[in-house]
Amino acid sequence: MSNGDLNWIANYIWGIADDVLRDLYVRGKYRDVILPMTVLRRLDAVLEDSKKAVLDMKAKLDKAGVVEQDVALRQAADQAFYNTSKFTLRDLRARASRQQLEADFRAYLDGFSPNVQDILDNFEFRNQIPRLSKADALGTLIEKITSPDINLSPAPVKNTDGSLKQPGLDNHGMGTIFEELIRRFNEENNEEAGEHWTPRDAVRLMAKLVFLPVADDIQSGTYLLYDGACGTGGMLTVAEEILQQLAIEHGKKVSTHLYGQEINAETYAICKADLLLKGEGDAADNIVGGPEHSTLANDAFPSREFDFMLSNPPYGKSWKTDLERMGAKKGMRDSRFVIEHAGDPEYSLVTRSSDGQMLFLANKLSKMKQDTPLGSRIAEVHNGSSLFTGDAGQGESNIRRWIIENDWLETIVALPLNMFYNTGIATYVWVL
Repeated sequence: MSNGDLNWIANYIWGIADDVLRDLYVRGKYRDVILPMTVLRRLDAVLEDSKKAVLDMKAKLDKAGVVEQDVALRQAADQAFYNTSKFTLRDLRARASRQQLEADFRAYLDGFSPNVQDILDNFEFRNQIPRLSKADALGTLIEKITSPDINLSPAPVKNTDGSLKQPGLDNHGMGTIFEELIRRFNEENNEEAGEHWTPRDAVRLMAKLVFLPVADDIQSGTYLLYDGACGTGGMLTVAEEILQQLAIEHGKKVSTHLYGQEINAETYAICKADLLLKGEGDAADNIVGGPEHSTLANDAFPSREFDFMLSNPPYGKSWKTDLERMGAKKGMRDSRFVIEHAGDPEYSLVTRSSDGQMLFLANKLSKMKQDTPLGSRIAEVHNGSSLFTGDAGQGESNIRRWIIENDWLETIVALPLNMFYNTGIATYVWVL
């Protein structure tokens, strides 16, 4: 599809919100319905051809008394996800009864695989159903999102004479549409957009700062990419794209595995959904998130080391709750933040509780590879306070000292002012 076609589809979906939700939700809350419904329609369209195979496999497994069915059902669907309900979204359009539609729609949602359930739970989408049903808007919403006017399926739509009516929508195109919707909703909610949306120019700069200095040293093989504050996942996917392109330019063949952690439930759901929509099911399984998954207090990858790490962690944000969970400063025993250095077996990297941004950097330093020719490379955004906050012997100063004495710091790049949403503060990319 052309960029014009993709933009037309994004505009169509955006228009559904105004048509169906205007009297039900304030504009800032349209995303609570439109984003998960877009995800559902794409997954539904992808699964249409394998629906019978999945239902047959489900019946076979149930008859045999097999409890662990996930792997077999993924294979039957030929995807990283599946749906075992007897319905498709198109089937639900014909429901005359509002009560029957709501019941069948819930059954349809319940049929999705656990990874999709996780996305729906973090979107809190089921909470929207009674409101939509009561206003008799659920049927209209389903009808519009499954309209023949748009094609969210990877398969092309043909006219009765066999000529092409609508081209198929590949994973990259679907990802582009979803990212455009996210961007528009972030602009609608601009008071919080900066928390989970890093401008693409900044992301590409960070990726190039990480990859270009070692481009000639990147060999064919597998590389692990990590973002401990992954938001909607853009930093991971852009970094993967640039690494793959560099490998091609240098005649190398690389495979990548993406890992991320995100505490905000909705942005985690968006990230995981985006990867599924782009056909990166394995990567989606490596994204961990939700309110119980703070990177600082509950590291999801304690034994992992990564080749490339990029992040835009929250700055100026209190981590007092996490600190208390971890035993406070005196009781801290996390090996990422209390280390052995310069003859001190309890060298503390624990920062003031009012700002945890440098702990995200310390977390990455604990995940660096030490025994590979390339080692690990890091790019992380900070505000100016990371350059000077903390007296000698305090956590911030100790982190800087640890970095300098290990000769890890390559450069610090000052970014233009007003580059990030809703803030004019100075920001810097640390490259290690």
